[in-house]
Amino acid sequence: MPSQSSETHHGPLSPEHIRATWSGTASVEDAAQAFGLSRSKSYDLVRRGKFPCRVLLIGRTARIVTASLLRVLESGEPEYNGASSANPNPS
Repeated sequence: MPSQSSETHHGPLSPEHIRATWSGTASVEDAAQAFGLSRSKSYDLVRRGKFPCRVLLIGRTARIVTASLLRVLESGEPEYNGASSANPNPS
């Protein structure tokens, strides 16, 4: 599971490490580490619907979709729930 492997790793995690060790979803804490965010900031973003990637709310538990997290890390474009990646001001 991600939290076991990330406990000894400090700083943001690489997409290669995430692909090799994470399952389909991750905890908010593990996703926060991947983005280099604090735990409290990440939970605040989840609560406000502004976490940069897809969040699954299962009861009172939030899980981060690993595939979405990887896309955001690689593209730099957020895809949070309800977000549109299309340019709102096309030229």
